[in-house]
Formats: sequence, C-alpha cells, structure tokens
Amino acid sequence: MESFPAARFCTRGQIKFSVMHPGTHVWPHCGPTNCRIRAHLGLKVPPATFIRVAQETRSWHEGKVLIFDDSFEHEVWHNGTEVRLVLIVDIWHPDLSEAQRRSLHPI
Repeated sequence: MESFPAARFCTRGQIKFSVMHPGTHVWPHCGPTNCRIRAHLGLKVPPATFIRVAQETRSWHEGKVLIFDDSFEHEVWHNGTEVRLVLIVDIWHPDLSEAQRRSLHPI
C-alpha cells in the first residue's frame, strides 16, 4: 500500500482485513461518503458468500478485486462452511480533483 497513493493518502477510507464466519449476515447499510471507492481483494473465498450492492449481487473470487461505491446500499452474507477473508482497500473516487481531496476532512 506504500506505493499506491490513491489508497495510502485516502483520508476518507481504510485499509483492513475482513473476516466473515459462516452464518454471518451484515444487514443492508450505506457507507458515509461517495468520495471514495471500496476495493475487496478475495483472499479466501468459500462457496456461498455474497455481496449485494444496490440491485446487483456478486461473489468474491480468490486473487480478484471487486470494486464498488459503498455509498450505495449494500449487504453481505455467508451461507458457506468456512471462513471468508478479503482485504478491503478504500481509494479516492477518480472523479475528485487533488484540490477536492485536500479540502475533505478525514473520517
């Protein structure tokens, strides 16, 4: 992440691991801002794990990145039998100028 400025300097985001156990359901919610884009890198993705963003439902794939705007309503559920692990990386929305990025207070 040190060499990826869009994530390293995104003061309105996070870089974190997300561990989800079987039987978990994260209820529909919206992120706090549309100035960032959220990327999920699938690290360990068992079958029957899903994310819905707005009206579209998908699953993760190991080694692949799923990118979405988390200001849209989204939810996650795990109907599988093994732990799911993804790396979450927030990056600045590409439509923001450098001046706009600097004007935003950290979350």
